[in-house]
Amino acid sequence: MTDPVWRSTPFDSLDDDKLKEECGVFGVVGVSEAANFTALGLHALQHRGQEAGGIVVHHPEHGFNSVRRFGYVRDNFTSQDVMDMLPGHVAIGHVRYSTSGSKGATAIRDVQPFFGEFAMGGAAIAHNGNITNADSLRRELIERGSIFQSSSDSECIIHLMARSLQRNIPERMKDALRRVEGAFSVVAMTRTKLIGVRDPLGVRPLVLGRVPTSDGDGWALASETCALDIIGAEFIREVEPGEMVVISEKDGVVSHRPFEAKRPRFCIFEHVYFSRPDSIQGGRSVYSTREAIGRELAKEAPVDADLVCPVPDSGTPAAIGYGLESGIPYAMGIIRNQYMGRTFIEPTESIRNMGVRLKLNVNRALVKGKRIILVDDSVVRGTTSRKIKEMILDAGAAEVHFRIASPPTAWPCFYGVDTPQREKLLAATMSEEEMRDHLGVDSLRFISLDGLYRAVGEAKGRDNAAPQYCDACFSGEYPVEPSDQLDRGFRLKAAE
Repeated sequence: MTDPVWRSTPFDSLDDDKLKEECGVFGVVGVSEAANFTALGLHALQHRGQEAGGIVVHHPEHGFNSVRRFGYVRDNFTSQDVMDMLPGHVAIGHVRYSTSGSKGATAIRDVQPFFGEFAMGGAAIAHNGNITNADSLRRELIERGSIFQSSSDSECIIHLMARSLQRNIPERMKDALRRVEGAFSVVAMTRTKLIGVRDPLGVRPLVLGRVPTSDGDGWALASETCALDIIGAEFIREVEPGEMVVISEKDGVVSHRPFEAKRPRFCIFEHVYFSRPDSIQGGRSVYSTREAIGRELAKEAPVDADLVCPVPDSGTPAAIGYGLESGIPYAMGIIRNQYMGRTFIEPTESIRNMGVRLKLNVNRALVKGKRIILVDDSVVRGTTSRKIKEMILDAGAAEVHFRIASPPTAWPCFYGVDTPQREKLLAATMSEEEMRDHLGVDSLRFISLDGLYRAVGEAKGRDNAAPQYCDACFSGEYPVEPSDQLDRGFRLKAAE
């Protein structure tokens, strides 16, 4: 049964008009109170998944234990009573949005990490990404006798491991992941080992850190470096695309290469929106990249105006970059209410119509009579953009110009991002000019795909023959064929 805190709320429309990374993963080995470290790491990754979270630990005397809950990390994993249930020196954790499985009706059995007991001992896994052949794998496994407990695609990995004939958990995991298509960054654990794996394209992120302890070094794996920072860990390096690291107190970090080498295709939208701005991705500061995106946008789409204002918080670094490049003053024209919980009032129709205003409020004294450039990270359905525009005009702004720090989002993501169906994406059915008319703004411009590539460090822009990133949500070019979606009738972009 789902927790009532996750019922519809009057500001769901704002959340639903953003693309959502479906989860964050974290693991640690070789530290006392591993669950506490994991809770801190998950707290730093809360932006990657706010629906539910879980932690699994192992203790030599008490065995494996787990706690899975709906809601925020701070509300579930700060209680001493809960943390006392999770003793051990090795732990993994997961925070999630639902991109695969029962969206909007998640059961506690869908919450990761998932656990399996094998002949050589137990193992737990936490998965960031999406398996694009999960339907066919699930049918095959059920026909061969597997009994699934959840609706999550990630559970396929546990069942594939169970059917492997290999003699240890890491080798069974290699067998399982060689059958999987799509995107995966996996953090797993046995009784003594922490394991991290990235898919051959490295679509989703995974980083390795060293945790100083009083009697040696512990090790941590995380979706982002900000989760290492919170526990005082030293960022060592990224787990490379197609790499498996097996980590233990005895042997340290041992690297394996279980997959055929491929040209990496990291998700470019991690740089635009998903990652926290204080993280490092691909050797680059996410904040600096977003500021560079704003500078590129100012070069590509200048406009006469009085103020550059971000749509908080995701548009802030790009707005700063736009202001610096254009010379137009940067200002906080919209203020975000940082203290809004997910439920505080019964969502009657009149309250529901307030929607965006519960989270965002216009700084009227600042914008009145001004020509405003609003910088946001993306336009998905367009519903929030229209409401924000109306708020700015109601506050007396003379003009509203939207500048978007990503190209038009015209295609759904099948690699771990909660994306609406294609027909619900504004850019899938409208040109840029038609979107401008639909939103009712004085001008609307998106950064070009080449401009985005330049901002992330590719001086010559996008290599159309061999793209350096996964940009399928913008280009419609999917680096891994979404076989399940094709079986359901999804049509790929026609060859040009």
